[in-house]
Amino acid sequence: MRDVIIVGGGPAGLNAALILGRCRRSVLLCDKGEPRNAVTPRTWGLFTRDGTPPFDLRAAGQADLDRYPTVERRDIAVVGARRDGDAFEVRLADGSVERARRLILATGLHQNLPEIEGFAEHWGTGVHSCPYCDGYEARDEPVVAYAHGPVAKGFALELTAWSRDVTLCTDGHPTELSDEDRDRLARNGVRLVTDRVRRLRGDGDRPTHIELAEGGTLPCRAVFLMPAECLPSDLVRELGCDLTRKGTVPTRDYEKTNVPGLFVAGDASRRVQFAVVAAAEGAMAAFAVNTELLSEDTR
Repeated sequence: MRDVIIVGGGPAGLNAALILGRCRRSVLLCDKGEPRNAVTPRTWGLFTRDGTPPFDLRAAGQADLDRYPTVERRDIAVVGARRDGDAFEVRLADGSVERARRLILATGLHQNLPEIEGFAEHWGTGVHSCPYCDGYEARDEPVVAYAHGPVAKGFALELTAWSRDVTLCTDGHPTELSDEDRDRLARNGVRLVTDRVRRLRGDGDRPTHIELAEGGTLPCRAVFLMPAECLPSDLVRELGCDLTRKGTVPTRDYEKTNVPGLFVAGDASRRVQFAVVAAAEGAMAAFAVNTELLSEDTR
């Protein structure tokens, strides 16, 4: 029986393991090595590590754990999990079973991409979900907000912080924009294109233009996808976590979930999806886990 099992070895999982290792807790960190940002060249907005390639960042975090003898790290997927009395039982891809008093899920999310030619090919290099992470690299260039519904107007206006050449593309979906909304977009220089998208064309890693189904093209050097539903880990559903409409877990103080003893940190939780925030959530979950275990051990 370990103190803690952590599923996921991104910023949240690594930082949780680091804090718990320093608390001398017995920790098993399992990671299958398929991060959401695998195709992203660099991680931006992370204090002292701005621009570090994601896998370099992970390697440095893994090396940090090597100095703590109570932390074990395995490159393996967790294929199942269940609550077992007051503890948790997880099944690994090799058929083995591990048990722990607490469980931290830091599995991140799977990004749903539009089924349009060119979007998957440019994911992470010219198609992005977070302007705070990647907007600076597209500064002052033509950018497209691919969005529809009630969030579209705000998302397009948000992009004007990085470029004054912004187009809101609804891809044929209902715009749900009032006359006042359209006027506000126009006053801020945001063009509105409602035609359906045929494909995204590019030159190397970067997009160059969108081809529209009804003819014509739309210049762009980056496409930003509106906040959309993402697919959480199957473990989240298997363990009975509550979910928001967007597929994230509505965690409580210190990343606690509705399931006692289960914590969710990182992109799968409710906050903004920044690497630095994920790391902070991992630290908060680790603090709460150690506090709970300490209370039990000294009862």
